Amino acid sequence: MAASGAGFSDEERAAMQQRAEELRSMKGLKGAAKLEKENQACLDAIDKLEGSDRAIAERVHVIVLEEAPHLNPKTFYGFPAYAKDGKVVVFFQPASKFKTRYGTVSFDETAQLDDGPMWPVSYAVLEVTPEVEQKIRELVRRAAPAA
Repeated sequence: MAASGAGFSDEERAAMQQRAEELRSMKGLKGAAKLEKENQACLDAIDKLEGSDRAIAERVHVIVLEEAPHLNPKTFYGFPAYAKDGKVVVFFQPASKFKTRYGTVSFDETAQLDDGPMWPVSYAVLEVTPEVEQKIRELVRRAAPAA
């Protein structure tokens, strides 16, 4: 956390700097070249993780590619993320990023998870058990239908 207790923490400032770098690195790229660079950035972000963060991120990556192959891997504030038409649908925020107790699989506002006046969009994940994997698969399918 920030030493003064006000403003952004060092981790939050680093995430914002990562996002700015992500945008700069894609400037001028279009089409397949942009998609390939974004895909590699996602894979690199996963490769940099350790322990359970890495295991969860790797599994989420496989799940998203299998359940919603129309989503494009990229990074979002340094997180492995998956987007449709350039807009993030789902991302994994590792516990190590902000030194939290657990990582989260989260869905951005483009995810089609609406369910009445209130619904969850972020899920704490400590490990990917068969039950957890099934739930993530169901959420990804609902969040990003192919049509």
